[in-house]
Amino acid sequence: MSYNSDNEAQRPGSNQSPAAGEEGSPGEGPTVYVISDAIGETAELVTKAAASQFAGNGIKIKRFSYVDDRETIRKVLEAIEPGDKGTIVAYTLIYPDLRDFIADVCESRDIPCVDIMGPIMAALSKVTHHEPSLQPGLVHRLDEDYFRRIAAIEFAVRYDDGKDPRGMLDADVVVVGVSRTSKTPVCMYLAHRQVKAANMPLVPEVEPPRELFEIDAKKIVGFNIQPRLLEEIRQERLKAIGLKSDSSYASINRIYEELEYSRGIMRRLGCTVVDVTNKAIEETANLVYEMVRSRGLIR
Repeated sequence: MSYNSDNEAQRPGSNQSPAAGEEGSPGEGPTVYVISDAIGETAELVTKAAASQFAGNGIKIKRFSYVDDRETIRKVLEAIEPGDKGTIVAYTLIYPDLRDFIADVCESRDIPCVDIMGPIMAALSKVTHHEPSLQPGLVHRLDEDYFRRIAAIEFAVRYDDGKDPRGMLDADVVVVGVSRTSKTPVCMYLAHRQVKAANMPLVPEVEPPRELFEIDAKKIVGFNIQPRLLEEIRQERLKAIGLKSDSSYASINRIYEELEYSRGIMRRLGCTVVDVTNKAIEETANLVYEMVRSRGLIR
């Protein structure tokens, strides 16, 4: 199947004709003029889906975005020869008067046209007993929740693994624990729920940063785990990166030492401790989420 998509969008007020662009020769197959009062992606995607059912017909798509007045519609349609059966007009226009106008013009010029948005909006209005908001481009508007989620994800990446201890002061929750206790994936899961989560590894040879002790204890969650399970997890990790499993990192004696040290730090912090043994990441993350929510640390 072969079709071309030319984005010929012209915003209202442009000096260039909205229909500017090279037309296909008579033997090239039909052309679909996609007209929208927003970006026009919806109409173009629907057209492409339909075009895929007609492989090899050289269907060409011309998209005209941000068309929100009659004069612009008229200019677009003037580029089409009256009675041209090789051209179709497909449109997603929110305002009923513009939909009626384009349908009337197409009918008067004997041009086939398809209203993509109107029928589904009419059906939804009927079953919901509500009128549509009539605001073009709503599907593309990024709401406050989206921005909070992105900010939380960026925060989790920036302050992962204790990269910058200062970030802990701005976190909604700080997760502490020894290596391989799922701190990072839990923080990323929380970030997708708009929680700013930082994490700090606890290592016997490294004194935790002072910022950790300046945070309210109710914002800190410590992760604990059964030593033998942690031994298995670390051995698998070493194999995955091509190292020998007899490294001290996966030694059971070293693991006991680290866990004892981390429990001591958690006692000093006075924080809540969660046993992550045999828990899925989602389960642990939900526990932490409910914990910080119940403490009023997030909305």
